[in-house]
Amino acid sequence: MRPIPVDFHIGPLLIHTYGIGLAITFYFAYRYYERRLRDNGFQVQWLQRSFLWIIAGAIVGARIVHIVANISYYIHNPAQTVMIWHGGLSSYGGLAGAIPTALYLKHRYAPEIPYAKAFDLVAPVLVAAWSMGRLLGPQLMINGGGRPTTAWYGLKYAGQIGYRIPVPLFQAAEDFVVFLILLRVEKYFRERNAPSGALIVAATLLWDIPRFSDEYFWLAVPRLWDAVEVFSIVMVVASAIYLVVLFAKSKSALGKKAELPAIEPSEI
Repeated sequence: MRPIPVDFHIGPLLIHTYGIGLAITFYFAYRYYERRLRDNGFQVQWLQRSFLWIIAGAIVGARIVHIVANISYYIHNPAQTVMIWHGGLSSYGGLAGAIPTALYLKHRYAPEIPYAKAFDLVAPVLVAAWSMGRLLGPQLMINGGGRPTTAWYGLKYAGQIGYRIPVPLFQAAEDFVVFLILLRVEKYFRERNAPSGALIVAATLLWDIPRFSDEYFWLAVPRLWDAVEVFSIVMVVASAIYLVVLFAKSKSALGKKAELPAIEPSEI
């Protein structure tokens, strides 16, 4: 069943529920990141100036990457290129569009915030927003389900025949768990003075593991070597290696600092 319609009318206007869900998700992300910046002593005016541009960059990037990945379909159906309410926003494309936009605007309006710190502060925001976005986005759009299924948990989605694996619901639950784990990791890193940038790398590692499994078991046809699967594996391996290198460098730097001879007052 579909308890919530994918679209409805207000007078002559056709409203897509998917768009409302994404708007709520973006607003949540904005408010949460604003609070984390403020709680860590940083100004938030730059975010207020920049957020709509970051959203635009995310949507454009997400759509472009999806179209490129499915170019044969869109060559024969060019009118579908702008119909995002039918689905078709790439997660990695969204990051590819949003991150450069955010970095440029942070550099322009808030150069005093270190890049690594800005990334660490946004890491839990991205994971929490992804969890919410799965629930309020693809769950409410056309073609939102995964592979066909006869299991008891199957749901019907607009534009798809039969019962489908409710992938958006599963992803929302998975990423909420990742979010909770990430908050614990953040506390652990803070207590041990972990190097800046460690949290965003840990978030990438934790998020890409279920991203791969979702694609492999519930979405991609055929299984394995779908572009998302390959990129997820690459990101998991790269993140794990980078974390090891980051902590090794941090430990080495602390060791060298400890080896420096103390300066007696008489020597000053």
